[in-house]
Amino acid sequence: MSAQYHKNADALAEAIVREVGSHIVLALPLGLGKANHVANALYARAAADPKLKLTILTALTLEKPRGGSDLQERFIGPVIDRLFGGYPDLAYVQALRDGTLPPNVKVSEFFLMAGRWLGIDHVQQNYIPANYTHAARYVLDRGVNVVAQLVAGKPGPETRYSLSCNSDITLDLLRDRPDIMLVGQVNGELPYMLGEAELGPSAFTHILDSPDFDFPLFAPPKQPVELADYATGLHIARLVPDAGTLQIGIGSIGDAMAKALILRHQENRHFRKLLAQLGPSTALDQVEPFDTGLYGLSEMLVDNFLDLYRAGILKRRIDGALMDAAFFLGPKSFYRELREMPEKERALFRMRGVSYVNELYGDEGEKLRARTGARFVNNAMMVTLSGAVVSDGLEDGGVVSGVGGQYNFVSQAFALPGARSVITLPSTRRSRGKTISNIRWSYGHTTIPHHLRDIVVTEYGIADLRGKTDAEAVAAMLDITDSRFQAELLDKAKTAGKIASDYRIPEARRRNSPEVIEEALGPARQADLLPSFPFGTDFTEIEQRLIPALKKLGDAQHSTYALGQLFAAGMRRPSAEDRACLERMAMSSSRSAKEFFYRTLLKGGLAKTRSRSDLTKS
Repeated sequence: MSAQYHKNADALAEAIVREVGSHIVLALPLGLGKANHVANALYARAAADPKLKLTILTALTLEKPRGGSDLQERFIGPVIDRLFGGYPDLAYVQALRDGTLPPNVKVSEFFLMAGRWLGIDHVQQNYIPANYTHAARYVLDRGVNVVAQLVAGKPGPETRYSLSCNSDITLDLLRDRPDIMLVGQVNGELPYMLGEAELGPSAFTHILDSPDFDFPLFAPPKQPVELADYATGLHIARLVPDAGTLQIGIGSIGDAMAKALILRHQENRHFRKLLAQLGPSTALDQVEPFDTGLYGLSEMLVDNFLDLYRAGILKRRIDGALMDAAFFLGPKSFYRELREMPEKERALFRMRGVSYVNELYGDEGEKLRARTGARFVNNAMMVTLSGAVVSDGLEDGGVVSGVGGQYNFVSQAFALPGARSVITLPSTRRSRGKTISNIRWSYGHTTIPHHLRDIVVTEYGIADLRGKTDAEAVAAMLDITDSRFQAELLDKAKTAGKIASDYRIPEARRRNSPEVIEEALGPARQADLLPSFPFGTDFTEIEQRLIPALKKLGDAQHSTYALGQLFAAGMRRPSAEDRACLERMAMSSSRSAKEFFYRTLLKGGLAKTRSRSDLTKS
């Protein structure tokens, strides 16, 4: 049976209710692939009819950035208008935010936008902890009867469609329940991805296809890469073997790692010099340029894989493809590049079910042959001295994000010959004006248990924990901890009897500080070898100038002394560049004492970052 085509979302919603009945269990893909207009029409229908029960099962509900203060709002507001103008908000998001979700509507997610839903009771209570590969099973168990997904169209004698950005769970659902109602919403900006992501019109029950419902894709801008990120990225890049397999994630550490791999391949002398400045070589070092190259196996096709492809690093083919992935999300330039690729080239990047990418079960022999020398790189929030990883939640039960595919890749790393799991994190973070350690003695929540400890990387180096004793693991973790926190953590380990009472941290490892990273990598930053935006950004040059200044203000907000220093620096006459920044923030003049105060602080932040090596470069 061929799909029914619609040009009106409300009429489509009525058709779904008529065919499915009074209880709709709606699955929306993770992240980018949600059919926003279909979801909003069904939500409006349920909000108007208490007899209609709507359950929404999804993950990573995308939400436009919000400013938490007046200064942040002045900065982010124009960025949102420029990058997200025309993106239709999901109606259930605002209802969750302001507590107006109707009692006949329930929303459950298995992965949340990091930190965005803490304190929202409905979200916290209805969160479903799930490995990515188990999510389809849980959705089926909860009686899903409608899947609504954004798709790309390909006109021809018979129009075909691509699941594009989200083949992940949809393919697994259709495999187990081919009779499920699949609803597609065509979006002209989605790249048409080939292979398993392609479906004929008979796979769909309904398709919404109208220019009235086309919209710009959600496209988070690139964030600046700090020197600490580069230090971490350089350490990771020395762990990746030629002819290997690579998984990486989104964010500044992923950008830093990709840039470091490109330096290793294209400017090997500079790469080795930077490593030497960070510290001595390790037993795990792989520092030669790539000959055979890498194969990409990543639940998320991040834009960095295209950078590695252009650099001649991603070139090891498996069954004709360079990459297998399950979903994607990225900046506007990433979507555009995929769209504009010749079809034959685009086919090198295969979108597949998450059960293929994240698991070894099924076609084990094929996967074993393909996934040689695998390095699965994932981010964490905290790691304990025993090697337990905290990535998704807090010890009070609050869910920050989700497990996603992290456990899947850790378990693969132990099952595949020669594979390693690489957990990355900054050694410290700022909280309420204080610097605190992300390396902990213990923590009341764990994502990856310590018996699956493997490799942990911070800006201060590599801790190889696999197969090590507890005392050896503690010593290795202390070596990559910020030195401001080493003594306290060592004392706790000694008190617990987990390391010898006379153990001393090696002298060379007692110099772990931001100043050491600055000394090692600052000259490379100044020489533009390690730029703040190695792969471009949607921020303007003035916005790039404002980012470190606003960060400076954010770091100072809990310290009267630090604020005083910024205020004093801000009393100087602004430069022409600073005046352009003030104009961008609508602070060219002051109309109140409060505005004068913040304007002066911003001028101080600009002055403090003007000549520093962390000044953002385009």
